Amino acid sequence: MLTADHARRFAAIALANIAAEYPAKLDHVLASAADAAAPSTLHPAFHGSFDWHSCVHMHWLLARIRRGFPGLDCRRDIDAGFALRLAPDAIAAEVAYLARAHSQSFERSYGWAWLLKLATELSMHDDVAGRRHAQALQPLADAFVQRYLAYLPRAGYAIRHGMHANSAFGLAFALDYARAAGHEGLARQCTATALAWFGEDRDAPARWEPSGADFLSPCLMEAALMRRVLDAAEFAAWLEAFLPGLVGGEAHPLATPVRVADRGDPQIVHLDGLNLSRAWCFAEIALALPAGDSRVGTLRAAAGLHLAAGWQGLASDDYVGGHWLASFALLALEARAELG
Repeated sequence: MLTADHARRFAAIALANIAAEYPAKLDHVLASAADAAAPSTLHPAFHGSFDWHSCVHMHWLLARIRRGFPGLDCRRDIDAGFALRLAPDAIAAEVAYLARAHSQSFERSYGWAWLLKLATELSMHDDVAGRRHAQALQPLADAFVQRYLAYLPRAGYAIRHGMHANSAFGLAFALDYARAAGHEGLARQCTATALAWFGEDRDAPARWEPSGADFLSPCLMEAALMRRVLDAAEFAAWLEAFLPGLVGGEAHPLATPVRVADRGDPQIVHLDGLNLSRAWCFAEIALALPAGDSRVGTLRAAAGLHLAAGWQGLASDDYVGGHWLASFALLALEARAELG
């Protein structure tokens, strides 16, 4: 479970990350020499932590700790950081950045999803400062909702690889936000898109996983999305057709955690994230199955194995993993704890 010690450790990681403007990897198109600027100029809210999306999900991690552990001393530092980063003028600058002609596909859709995940979390904070943070972020959340609504009807095909653009990941967090915010239009669009892209999928090629730079499992992320759009009985039947043989335990291609050969390599270290995101998805899938389903035990065991394997990556001091892995560790911890 997420303990106070975990929370302190994760908060320290996240606060250090968002304060580190460099090194920086920008998703930024230069239309002229005038567009060459520092990360903090381009993104006054979300610079630091190497790239924009990692900075956003480090803010989500801090927000989740802020709500879950209100008595920790680090809450004061979190609020101070949020007051600066989520200030109205900083958020207005992020919204203006999206309006640039060359920003149409900026962070699509991984960064979009994490921004809505952050907005969903802040909407659950019931104190004065928390409500102020949520209100300040809302214009940027609204802008990304409009991006989803404009993009999904014309995105003819799903992106299925296990990296940032994975469509199932982007839809899952967007749907969570839509339901939490009561945004029926976005919920309908996400649900319809998920069913159109994935509803008839059968016999997923699990034996092809992983690719060498995956941090998401294409198969498991798709299943984690579909458990959001189907009822328990429908999902159980869909999962049997999509991933047959899950009861086979260790024999299933996805049951064994992946090996990480070099945590100093910025692509190979993605595999630590894959172990953590698999743990998260295994637990989410198990939670959606009917009581007594024979697959739940297999999924619970796989979630535990992958969480333990991914946790090893958190011990590395290398920045290429340190700037993002804690967020996926938190997702995995909380889902596994809910599963019991």
